[in-house]
Amino acid sequence: MDDIDKLYEKVIGCSFKVHNTLGSGFLEKVYENALAFELSNSGLVVLQQFPIPVHYEGIQIGDYYADLFIDEKVIVEINAIDKLHVNHEAQLVHYLTATKVDNGLLINFGQKVDVKRKFRVYKPKV
Repeated sequence: MDDIDKLYEKVIGCSFKVHNTLGSGFLEKVYENALAFELSNSGLVVLQQFPIPVHYEGIQIGDYYADLFIDEKVIVEINAIDKLHVNHEAQLVHYLTATKVDNGLLINFGQKVDVKRKFRVYKPKV
């Protein structure tokens, strides 16, 4: 198992701990704060609401904010909705593209934890 897989495993494990403790029904920000707390306590460097400037022809034309940026390796986008939609996945891929970060996780704290891995560059399953 390589380092990024270990990092994914830790983030996903902490996500399940948060959901098992809080259950479903809270706002996204509650899960974001709880997950940031758990990840920080596990020794990871966690930045919340990480700014992502968007540039067009050398000019900054907008800003996004990633929910979590972990160990300068993984961007995490958090939702607390009934079901993830393809638009949520696309949003995370846009964050990865804008930052040139290769790895992302989309985590939904709905009735159950739903996790999707996303990559800046398409990686076919082997």
